Amino acid sequence: MNNNDKQDKLLKVFKTLLNEQTFSSQADIVEALKDEGFDSISQSKVSRLLSRFGAVRTRNAKQEMVYCLPPELGLPTAESPLKQLVLDVSHNQAMIIVRTTPGAAQLIARMLDSLNKSHGVLGTIAGDDTIFIAPVDTSEIDKTCEHIEIFFDTV
Repeated sequence: MNNNDKQDKLLKVFKTLLNEQTFSSQADIVEALKDEGFDSISQSKVSRLLSRFGAVRTRNAKQEMVYCLPPELGLPTAESPLKQLVLDVSHNQAMIIVRTTPGAAQLIARMLDSLNKSHGVLGTIAGDDTIFIAPVDTSEIDKTCEHIEIFFDTV
């Protein structure tokens, strides 16, 4: 197997592991990858992979801090844990505020930033549990807010 094939396999296994299992530390991910046959994997390589895929640590339903990959582009499904992370959507005629569970704001903001401007989102700023959204057009802020509420099923 050449280096490109090994790298492709590593990326595929890495994504599968993070989507199917719960990891609270990079060391746990290293061990899981070693169990999958990637004996020379290091913590620094795992750190680079997490960064490359935009993974973040967030609280799961059991309130454990775990690594989570951002969603593939597309709407969250009813089974998606992302819908459970958004608590509230509101606005003040100038900016939209999204409240999330602790640690989830950057993941949700990344997803919102991936939407095109036709959804009304010009850009986001995320903290730990709050996202500020600059709308494309403040005269359409109610419509943009409604799109976000429908997107995350908070209505």
